[in-house]
Amino acid sequence: MPVRSRPSRIRQLSLAVVGAILALALTAQMAPAATSPLRYVALGDSYSAASGVLPPDLFAPPQCLRSVRNYPHAIAGATGAQLRDVTCGAAETNDYFEPQYPGVPPQLDALKPDTQLVTMTIGGNDSGVFIGTILSCGTAGLATLGQGSPCKDRYGSSFEDTINTTTYPSLVKALTAVRAKAPDAEVAILGYPWITPATGGCFAKLPIARGDVPYVRGIQATLNDAVRRAAAATGTTYVDLSAVSDGHDACQPIGVRWVEPVLQGTNPVIVHPNALGEYQMAAQTMTVLSLR
Repeated sequence: MPVRSRPSRIRQLSLAVVGAILALALTAQMAPAATSPLRYVALGDSYSAASGVLPPDLFAPPQCLRSVRNYPHAIAGATGAQLRDVTCGAAETNDYFEPQYPGVPPQLDALKPDTQLVTMTIGGNDSGVFIGTILSCGTAGLATLGQGSPCKDRYGSSFEDTINTTTYPSLVKALTAVRAKAPDAEVAILGYPWITPATGGCFAKLPIARGDVPYVRGIQATLNDAVRRAAAATGTTYVDLSAVSDGHDACQPIGVRWVEPVLQGTNPVIVHPNALGEYQMAAQTMTVLSLR
């Protein structure tokens, strides 16, 4: 049998090496490319900051009352996103453009052209509508010992008129600015989870007269609708919490409610989401945005 020449063996070895290199290259092409973390910026007010929920975010300005258990941290933890959280309690849409407190920059400064995801709740503090409704109706309810509809009788459509004439255009302005600062980002704005049930109420926990409970819920529905309309007008994703938060209002027991009441609550910042509420806000946002 003829003996193979040395050049023949070298050619075979070379072909084998080339084949191995090609196989490795093909495998590399077929393997999923490593992806960098999602660049995520969280804007918004106390419902986004989870004000009052422990433990606090020690890296946040203390006046912002931000918690590390807010829904942006929950989303970042679940997705591995790179989070920049500038949420701040009591923020209004104007605080997107101007410093909210000394040393607290405008929230829009956190956005960059390469930002990929932006979330927020905003609008509830504009013109004092949110807190104004709760304080005014709570005071009126105490005056009548929970009977009748003293808040509706006194204020009528004034809160809703303010939302439609002042809050809505401010929301459009803010969302337009967000999209301009982060043109390639997925921008989402959440509605506010229900504070009151549809009827009845719980005067011992939430001192709103029984007849005013539907009135207060209607004001919140008007605010959420303004958020929804502003989102539609600016190409922003609206995360609707109306259905999922129904039955989890401040009148429900601990472990069921997502929002804490005025009295007998666990959160020193009253009428705000608890840790469960923040977790559920994160879950609904991830569902709507198809985040994994």
